Amino acid sequence: MLKSMDSGVSALDQFQQQLNVIGNNIANVQTVGFKSADVQFADALSQTLGSNAAGTMQVGTGVMTSGITNDFTQGSITNTGVQSNMAINGNGFFLVKDASSGQTYATRDGQFTVTPDGYLETSSGMRVQGYTDAGHAAIGDIQITNANAPDGDTSAVQSYTFDSSGNVNILLADGTQYTDGQILLQNFTSPGQLLKVGSNLYSGLANAGPLTAAVAPGTNGVGSLATGSLEMSNVDLAVQLTSLITTQRAYEANTKVITTSDDILQDLVNLKR
Repeated sequence: MLKSMDSGVSALDQFQQQLNVIGNNIANVQTVGFKSADVQFADALSQTLGSNAAGTMQVGTGVMTSGITNDFTQGSITNTGVQSNMAINGNGFFLVKDASSGQTYATRDGQFTVTPDGYLETSSGMRVQGYTDAGHAAIGDIQITNANAPDGDTSAVQSYTFDSSGNVNILLADGTQYTDGQILLQNFTSPGQLLKVGSNLYSGLANAGPLTAAVAPGTNGVGSLATGSLEMSNVDLAVQLTSLITTQRAYEANTKVITTSDDILQDLVNLKR
């Protein structure tokens, strides 16, 4: 078989992968906190034919995918007016935990809601993590209740707010105000090692080089919180559509390589006849 046909076939495989990635990026153009992905290519092992005075003579055997990486640049922040919505203005990730399995995940999706029993949760039911008391003595599920009210006050929670540092500020029905807990953020030295597991969640936190411990927003290099807002997808639709066109053209060009190689093989068969 002609090496040109091998090269053409390998290119079709890799450009199909690129089309898959581009398609997923475009599909998530409105997904809160989504990070777009990009495909990197590398040439495949070359066949050495010999050498001459000019150097070694080699013929390439096609292309391979060297990596598919996520772009963690920040998306635009949009105001929603919903108190429980939050966006990270800068680096860092929210930590959320599956209450049933105890598994902890990272996310940039701050589309949180408060459950009837006061837990701050993601749309998939993961509980947001942070300090659970004003004294910062324990880390666990953020819960908005009157359990830690001053002097054992049992008045019902009337309202709550979050500030840019992640503090949970509670107002009771009798007018008592106090801070009860703080949302914490985590950051990673190699976020590319995080694994997407769906629902805007990432696993593989230990492999991504996390900070020794989660920190308060606005400290240790992590961003502050923009409350009542959400970070939108960082997908640049114009860039993705341009990539879609160039990938399609490259795909078509390589089908032409295969067709031409097939025509040459057919000519060789006809010569034998």
